[in-house]
Amino acid sequence: QATDYYNRMSANGLYEEYTNEKRLRGPVIAAQSVADFFPDNRSDKLILDLHRLGFPKLHALDPSEGMLHVARQKNVYEKLYCCYLDQNRLPIDDDVYDCAASSGGFGEGHIPVAGLHELARIVKPGGLVSIVMREMYLETVQEYRGRLEPVMAEMQTAGKWRQLSRKVVSKYYFDDNGVVFEFVVC
Repeated sequence: QATDYYNRMSANGLYEEYTNEKRLRGPVIAAQSVADFFPDNRSDKLILDLHRLGFPKLHALDPSEGMLHVARQKNVYEKLYCCYLDQNRLPIDDDVYDCAASSGGFGEGHIPVAGLHELARIVKPGGLVSIVMREMYLETVQEYRGRLEPVMAEMQTAGKWRQLSRKVVSKYYFDDNGVVFEFVVC
């Protein structure tokens, strides 16, 4: 259902209008999170979805072919993957990326909690997983309520990653707060 929505939004050009920086600060917040983690040698880093701050080696993953069409037109991605980030294994080897960043990927009908394991699997040890989402979704989205942060903590206890930070940011989407999770993969 979410994929159909994004296919429609991308087909009529509304997605770019809907997600401009005046409405949605998530992509800017995610980009800054990654830039802060990698202050040097950005041209060498292979990252799943980030370009503006000097990271030229990018891949994008989205279940919506329409959204990938929009991404393709930006001409900044080396590879595009059309698949869901969920409990199923992605068509990506282990320990490939220096970073995986998600801005807006965690919401109702979007990435399930099980997708966290795939993010940790595809990022190299020492690499960053950055997740930026609306803070209210931690309580209002049934999939995440009482589950998302406990699974993040379980993954840390299991030695899959180490939480670097959890920050609440204002005006993530209009007046809604966002939350930024940063993890270093072990």
